Amino acid sequence: MVTFRYLCSTCGRSYRRDEVRYLCPHCAATSKPGAPLEGVLTVQFDYGQIRRKFDRHNPDWGLFRAVEDRFLPPYPIGNTPFFRSAALGRRLGYDNLWIKNDGQNPSGSLKDRASHLVVAEACRLGEGTVVTASTGNAASALAAACAAAGRRAVIFVPAAAPRPKLAQMLCHGACVIPVKGTYDDAFRMSLEYTASKGGLNRNTAYHPLTIEGKKTAGLEIFWQNGFKTPDAIVVPVGDGVIISGVWKAFDDLRRSGLIRKVPRLIAVQASSSDAIHRYVLTGRYRDARKPDTVADSISVSVPSNAHLARSAILGSGGGSVTVTDGEIMKAQRILAACAGIFAEPAAAAAAAALPKLRESGQLEGSQQVVLLITGHGLKDIEAAMATIRIPSAVEPTRAGLEEAAERVQKGRTR
Repeated sequence: MVTFRYLCSTCGRSYRRDEVRYLCPHCAATSKPGAPLEGVLTVQFDYGQIRRKFDRHNPDWGLFRAVEDRFLPPYPIGNTPFFRSAALGRRLGYDNLWIKNDGQNPSGSLKDRASHLVVAEACRLGEGTVVTASTGNAASALAAACAAAGRRAVIFVPAAAPRPKLAQMLCHGACVIPVKGTYDDAFRMSLEYTASKGGLNRNTAYHPLTIEGKKTAGLEIFWQNGFKTPDAIVVPVGDGVIISGVWKAFDDLRRSGLIRKVPRLIAVQASSSDAIHRYVLTGRYRDARKPDTVADSISVSVPSNAHLARSAILGSGGGSVTVTDGEIMKAQRILAACAGIFAEPAAAAAAAALPKLRESGQLEGSQQVVLLITGHGLKDIEAAMATIRIPSAVEPTRAGLEEAAERVQKGRTR
């Protein structure tokens, strides 16, 4: 049996495993609607036990997992590619640039990690329904994990969510409820649904195991990097749960005596969805007034995990930066052309930040920098199609062949 306690990130109260399910009851009672969550819980393990049991020659990552293995859905996630990209590094001014490509998870995004663990928790608790709000990736991941585990997924999603993501969740058999509103509206409705109709709510940060699930990306980076800590990890940020999860991974490793330092975490937000960025810079929280970005996965007015995300960024000695939609779409093309990775706009935002971080001195070109790619480009093919032109067809003749050769030549000299 896994041994841990929940710790409130706001007031410091501690709770037994099944004493609470979502937020710290004391702090949640003071939370205001339409504001970042108060009382987000984090899992605190027996770090001394992990120190005694962990063997680098035969690592048992289950020591860092908050749900027993027997409850995990039969749906393998994680172990995504981690590799150095010299060509992308040269293009962007970095000598030691690495990529963690979580677009290679089964449903195409890092969100598989959180959904996998929350569905495992539903299996442990005997809950037949798991509910979430999402702009698409978390919903697709939940639908897939529920399908594998024989659970029902109920999903509240903004009606404007990308069609490929809607197709994914529907094909997996989820009950999809499009909402005529924003992600924040869908988030609120999903909470009201579970409060009145039941089921386990998977909402990001609201359920503490979403952070635990996403931390596995950080644990894998450490493992795949030869049990070494990189200098910095660049993370696209919306609600702030992924970056909090990466921080939790390295904090767990440090508290277990396996590392001495954590990597600097750099948050990247879209310029119109910059609430956490401004919070980091000023110390004062304000909503993003009108999020309007091609990067739908990081488009949010009220980031639910703003407080913990800011603590993670500052605690790591990191920073934050914003990028425009134009910079994001340019970076999507560069990633594809130089690293062979087709990333959705939200994931490409991390690459878009690299030139700014180099120019501002926040990152040095000689440091080992890891780019966290959070979703595959096929998640939002319409965004990519808006920036490219499909070439006209040539005739299947000698003249057509010569026209093709001419196009190739021009392509080489552009």
